[in-house]
Amino acid sequence: MSMYRLSGAVLAAFMLLPIQACSPDRGPTLSAPDAYAQARAGKLTLIDVRTPDEWRKTGVAQGALRIDMTNAQGESGFIRQVETALGGNRHLPVGLIGLAGNRSANAQNVLRKAGFTRVYNVKEGMLGGSAGPGWIARKLPVDPCPRC
Repeated sequence: MSMYRLSGAVLAAFMLLPIQACSPDRGPTLSAPDAYAQARAGKLTLIDVRTPDEWRKTGVAQGALRIDMTNAQGESGFIRQVETALGGNRHLPVGLIGLAGNRSANAQNVLRKAGFTRVYNVKEGMLGGSAGPGWIARKLPVDPCPRC
């Protein structure tokens, strides 16, 4: 291989390295119907990580706990609230749902880095997107939350 080709290959590898290094570590996902079925069967704690204003607008997935990811105490406050909801057991399965899957993916990453081992992203979220139609469009049950 010529020196120019080798240099080009090395340069290309270094250019791709930041893209891979910045890519989020994607964890396991669940569809909205699977998350609902598992939560209903007691196999998963479902947590809605959106804000109170969002809960009021759309309601909350039936059976989901409401833990705002934008906790006033930052990530550590969010982690503490989730840990408390799970009775201190960071190995229990938890499903995170947001508006369309992005925020729940970020929350999933935060919890996994904090040592939670079974964290699932309900990637289509409440309103849906490229990952699926979403909780509401699938006509899964929603609890109103007028005083959130």
